[in-house]
Amino acid sequence: MSRVVVGVSGSLGSLAALRAGAREARLGGRELVAVVVWSPPEGEGLFARFPDKAWAALWEAEAAETLDRAFGEAFGGDPAGVPAVRRLVLRGDPGRTLRAVAGRSDDLLVIGGRPRRGYGGRVGRGLRGRAVCPVLTVPAPVLPGAWLRRLRRATPADFAAGGGAAVRPGRGAGRPS
Repeated sequence: MSRVVVGVSGSLGSLAALRAGAREARLGGRELVAVVVWSPPEGEGLFARFPDKAWAALWEAEAAETLDRAFGEAFGGDPAGVPAVRRLVLRGDPGRTLRAVAGRSDDLLVIGGRPRRGYGGRVGRGLRGRAVCPVLTVPAPVLPGAWLRRLRRATPADFAAGGGAAVRPGRGAGRPS
């Protein structure tokens, strides 16, 4: 069975890629393989000098939570109508790891990106240039700049259900609507 491999990071672009990957898997009767790649925050070199299995387990658990949260936000669980779904949490360099997982010519690799960062940034450029399978780059939803500025200033009260302030165009965050 051919596969649709999706790189997941939890960003808006990766959620859009996960939805597009599920659609491609459903339409083609393919397996959906969602991959989140993690590495130690300080880098592999420093971690090799001072390894700590407890920290590595924590970072891997956080990566698994990111993957579960992405499925929850994108579909509310596993996507309907997809023949098979596999979730992978792998340690390594994102570009190399995704290329290794999507290593067959009949695979489809799906990544998300933002238009301002070259649709996938450094990882996306490396994947498009070196992958052995087709690479589909899905743009993240674009929010107007005013909304982004308001969201950055928002407080938890701005999102409270049944009360609190609302963030609306033309009004600052934290002001009553």
